[in-house]
Amino acid sequence: MAVNVFAIAFEALRRNLLRSALTSLGIIIGVAAVIVMMALGAGARASIASRIQSLGTDVITVNAGSATVGGVRTGQGAVTTLTTEDAVAIREEVSGVRAVAPQLGARTQVVAVRGNWQTQVQGSTETIPDIRAWAVETGTFFDQEHVARAATVAVLGAVVRDQLFGAGVDPVGQIVRLNQQPFRVIGVMARKGQQAMGQDQDDTVFVPVTTVQKRLQGVTHVSSILVALAPQADASAASAEIAAVLRRRHGIQPGAADDFTLRTPQEMAAVLTSTTDTMTYLLASVAAVSLIVGGIGIMNIMLVSVTERTKEIGLRRAVGARRRDVLRQFMVEAMALSLAGGLLGVAAGLAAAYGVTSILGWAAIVSTPAIFVSFGFAAAIGMIFGYFPARRAAALNPTDALHYE
Repeated sequence: MAVNVFAIAFEALRRNLLRSALTSLGIIIGVAAVIVMMALGAGARASIASRIQSLGTDVITVNAGSATVGGVRTGQGAVTTLTTEDAVAIREEVSGVRAVAPQLGARTQVVAVRGNWQTQVQGSTETIPDIRAWAVETGTFFDQEHVARAATVAVLGAVVRDQLFGAGVDPVGQIVRLNQQPFRVIGVMARKGQQAMGQDQDDTVFVPVTTVQKRLQGVTHVSSILVALAPQADASAASAEIAAVLRRRHGIQPGAADDFTLRTPQEMAAVLTSTTDTMTYLLASVAAVSLIVGGIGIMNIMLVSVTERTKEIGLRRAVGARRRDVLRQFMVEAMALSLAGGLLGVAAGLAAAYGVTSILGWAAIVSTPAIFVSFGFAAAIGMIFGYFPARRAAALNPTDALHYE
């Protein structure tokens, strides 16, 4: 009898093939939309993780903080208490520190013989390539001696090299001018790409931090310190030690606010991925609405089908079909529509996700849980919205159904 119910149900769907296909269209679109939205969210999370990784693994960033002067609160980075001596103290006194790099930036115009380009000049030390896992493409990076004597040497990012000298040109030995002062190019960094916040890391020029302090800005402070930890070091414990060292050196009294901030890649990644997750679930929820609309479409068509086949239902009941047989038949039809729509929606979602990656260049990672969740939701939609029409069909009185016009 069960086989007969399935055969009758599928024959009814086959007789109205176009209507069945259009009914499943809402489920197809809904499933595909959910898969694509979740794939884009997963891709965004992976992209953020890779960009955070590009900043250097297990790196704590110490930034200059804010202060209150005369009741006015200055912005982040306004305090000038961080120094290169603080970086030395952190390296010598904090356990688990592998390397440190004080930093001081200045945005200025870089001028060469063939052109000019406004970019970020980043003052640092010889440890920065190791800390940020950044290779030198041509030439060399400056060394400790260059830093000690505030040498006028520069290492160009790939974007700056391309703008000043042309793509692929080796500018080592050439002279560029920063703030009207001549600097000799000694190297070019390999391409690094964008940071997590979107800044192009290749659009920069590295010079010794002492050179920025003495020749470009005339200051003694630094804006930040990068602290690279040893592989087995505890980032939380190291952060606490760094804070203790800086509070002591800056003379901050107990209970007073720090004049610096500490950030780890994990903290930045957590904030960014939290935002991405929120947007992903929001978009997936909006996409799931189309699944509900598709379920309403299934219920509507099934109700129409019950009305159209009232006499057929009465005849089946008259020759011995039970209520549960009729209920099962219409439930099978509803489930067939939703499951077929779910399968086609999964295929469409996979195609759309890969299409977005190949055509638009957006990162999209399709996960197996996303496929199962969307397909399971489609099946549940079919069961929920198909039950009411099926129950209505099973409740028809055989005599009244046979006389229905």
